[in-house]
Amino acid sequence: MTMESSGEQSWRTPRVCDDYWREFKHCKSIWNRFHHYYTYGTSPSCEQWKEDYYNCTEWENTRSVKAKESLLMSERDRLAEQKKFTPSMDMRKVPPRDWHLPLQNQQNPQDFKS
Repeated sequence: MTMESSGEQSWRTPRVCDDYWREFKHCKSIWNRFHHYYTYGTSPSCEQWKEDYYNCTEWENTRSVKAKESLLMSERDRLAEQKKFTPSMDMRKVPPRDWHLPLQNQQNPQDFKS
C-alpha cells in the first residue's frame, strides 16, 4: 500500500452526505424560497447542493477522484463566497477612553427603572 492510496482511503468528505441532502431539501422549501426572494429578489439556486450530495455518495461508494475534486471545489467556492462579504461595523481595537463614565443623558440610574 503506497502513501497516496492510504491518503485516499483516509480522506473524508467535508460534511456527512446527508447534510448535503438536508441543505438541498431546505433550499427547495417554500419558506426558504419566499425568504430568498424577499431578501434578494431572485429564487435560490439549489442544484449545487444536489450535485454535492451525488458527488458525496459517489465518493463513498466508488472513491471516484472526480467526485472528490468536485466536492472539494464546491466547498472552497462556498467558503470563498462567505468571506466575500465585508462586515457592516468596524471592530474596535480598544474601548473608548470614557467607557466607564456615566452616560450624559442619565443623571440618576433610578430614573430609568420601570
